[in-house]
Amino acid sequence: MGRILETELYQPVKTFLTDQGYEVKAEVGAADIVACRGEEDPVIVELKTGFTLGLFHQAIARLSVTDAVYIAVARGPGRRFQSALKNNLKLARRLGLGLITVRLSDGLVEVHVDPTPYAPRKSKQRKDRLLKEFARRVGDPNTGGSTRVTLVTAYRQDAMRCADHLNANGPSRGAEVARVTGVARATRMMADDHYGWFERVERGIYGLTPKGEASVAERQQDAD
Repeated sequence: MGRILETELYQPVKTFLTDQGYEVKAEVGAADIVACRGEEDPVIVELKTGFTLGLFHQAIARLSVTDAVYIAVARGPGRRFQSALKNNLKLARRLGLGLITVRLSDGLVEVHVDPTPYAPRKSKQRKDRLLKEFARRVGDPNTGGSTRVTLVTAYRQDAMRCADHLNANGPSRGAEVARVTGVARATRMMADDHYGWFERVERGIYGLTPKGEASVAERQQDAD
C-alpha cells in the first residue's frame, strides 16, 4: 500500500457533507474544509492521514471561528488503529471536537463523535483513593516523571517498616510487628507477601525471606 495523501480524504468528506445539504469548499482561509448550510454556523474539518498532536492544535485554533470543528483521519486496519482511535476519541471529547474516520478503500465516512462542550464527571472514589495515598505516604520518596523504576507507595513504605523490624529482631508475631512499627495491617501484609519479602515461620509468626533480607540490605547500603 502506497503513501496516503491528505487530499485523498477530501472527496469522501465533501460528498458526506454535501449529502446532508451543505455547500462545501476546500482551503478556505486556514481551514482544510468549510461547509455551510443556511444560517447555521459553519462546519470546519481538518484533515490528516493519521492522528497527530498538530492536528489537534489546528482544530483547537478553529474553535475561535465556530464550535462545529471536526478532525478527520484515514481509517487504518487492525488493533493498533483501534487503540489509537479509542484514545484520541477520548481526547476529542474532552476538547469539544468532533472526530471522523474515512475508509479510503470504499470512501466510507463515519462520525464517531460530534463536537459538544465537555464536562468531565468526577470520581469521588478515585479522589478519595488519591488523597488517602497522599496522606499515608511518608515524605516524598519518588521523582516526578519516573518510568521503569519501582515507585515507593504508602503500602511499600509500610512493608519496609515491617521488614526492617524483622531484620533487627528476627521472626516476630504479627501483632508485635504492628504495635512496634505502627503498621496496623502488618499481619495481613506479611501474610499476603506481595513483594516476596515475608514467610510464615509458624502460626502468627513471620520472618524474612532471602529476598526480603536482600531488600533491607540494599536499602541500608543506599542510605550509607
